[in-house]
Amino acid sequence: MKNNWKLLFAAGALLGSPLIQAADAGGKSVEELAKAAQNPIANMISVPFQNNTNFNVGPEDKTQNVLNIQPVYPVSITEDWNMITRTIIPIVSQPAMTSAQSRTNGLGDIQFSAFFSPKAPTAGGWIWGVGAIAELDTASDDVLGNGKTSLGPTAIALKFTGPWMFGGLINNLQDVSGSSSNADVNKMLLQPFLNYNFPDKPGRYLVSAPIITANWEAESGEQWTVPIGGGIGQIMRWGKLPVNLQASLYYNVKTPTNGADWQMRLQAQLMFPK
Repeated sequence: MKNNWKLLFAAGALLGSPLIQAADAGGKSVEELAKAAQNPIANMISVPFQNNTNFNVGPEDKTQNVLNIQPVYPVSITEDWNMITRTIIPIVSQPAMTSAQSRTNGLGDIQFSAFFSPKAPTAGGWIWGVGAIAELDTASDDVLGNGKTSLGPTAIALKFTGPWMFGGLINNLQDVSGSSSNADVNKMLLQPFLNYNFPDKPGRYLVSAPIITANWEAESGEQWTVPIGGGIGQIMRWGKLPVNLQASLYYNVKTPTNGADWQMRLQAQLMFPK
């Protein structure tokens, strides 16, 4: 936990530093890089490293840590359409659920999404994509995954209006294979997002992107996790490489028994604009 607060302090120092500012990369302005970083289906290769630290998990009120490595790779399909692929590789540190157990560290279940998205926004300025998501049974330990392979639909829509960006992502996964001894999978993820870009500080923005989940297989009252909160981000560069740094904090106003109370999210997104 101490190391997580050190990371948060370091991120805050970088975000506030006037000595480290984003410069043009690949011919793109800072404003263009900020829009690309805030658009999950932008036509740009990127590799976000998103670290989520969840506090007061389980009956022992321990800390869970999930580092999501999330490479995004766009593929041009036709003159008018892209396919944007996103892979989420979770590295999990799972606390013990009882005093007799020990912490488990390893790989979780990998998710792969493919969005089909028009290259140009709609006449109203909306950027959108629809596609499919798969969750693979890749966990290195039973407690780190569902023990199932699951599939489902996914969709995203967003819009930039002046300094604001708003939109949302949704998907729903249901198991299609796996051991019958493991619990069935039927779960939804909904992530609304709202960003405000500071006009007088290029590349700096406020962000709120809570990850709302529902486990439809759980009992009534145990299905939903609903966080509220937000944070701050900054586009800068490490050498010539544009990087999107972000730090945020969320409180779960609704959570299942043994669910986390708080989540701290730190992210470094490496950007490779064309």
